[in-house]
Amino acid sequence: MAAAADLQPVMPVLANSYERATGIKLVVSFGSSSMLAEQILNGAPMDIFLGADFVFPEKVVAAGLADAKSPTAYAKGTLVLWARKDSPLQPLSMERLTDPRVTSVAIANELHAPYGRAAAAALRKLKLYEKVSPHLVVAENISQTAQFVESGNAQLGLISLTAASSQHFKDVGGFVLVPTTAYPPIVQYAVVMTKSQRRADAHAFLDWLLTPGVQGNLQKFGLGAVR
Repeated sequence: MAAAADLQPVMPVLANSYERATGIKLVVSFGSSSMLAEQILNGAPMDIFLGADFVFPEKVVAAGLADAKSPTAYAKGTLVLWARKDSPLQPLSMERLTDPRVTSVAIANELHAPYGRAAAAALRKLKLYEKVSPHLVVAENISQTAQFVESGNAQLGLISLTAASSQHFKDVGGFVLVPTTAYPPIVQYAVVMTKSQRRADAHAFLDWLLTPGVQGNLQKFGLGAVR
């Protein structure tokens, strides 16, 4: 399985639940949606690709490598502003992005990572981009963005709610939601590969992911349901 970096805090729990329920073990590779799509286009032997948007799974469809005519939505994502609890910028608000003490703000690469694209869109919509852009620290994916802020290499970070909702990030930091009106909806899509030797298993997992029981539990991982 190729899984977008925002799923890094989520998939171990889901994979364990699925293995207990079915006996099937999931082997997951994480990365930016762009990087994973590129690997698949170059022949990487994946069974299923869980992207963080529509665009990159659709590229796999367009290349004739997916076994459906369009990707399948499986979750919705949310963008947050996060900082460590020991940061002098706490308590957080979106106005902190233009605080004169801020010299570094982590963001995922908007060309490679859907959450980075959403973050850049939000900064522009909120008319903050010009003020914040000199301080941006650009990460390859949303997981690395979160690591930059958690490690102290950036003071603030625009990260996924999936990361912010993980126990570690709740222990060491806090967040505020970025207004959802400030960026396009982050709807995450999946595709199953035509050449997969485990197509039936891949579809079975995707079907399981879309069951009411799983969809109803996504919120505790920082994801929204699509069903």
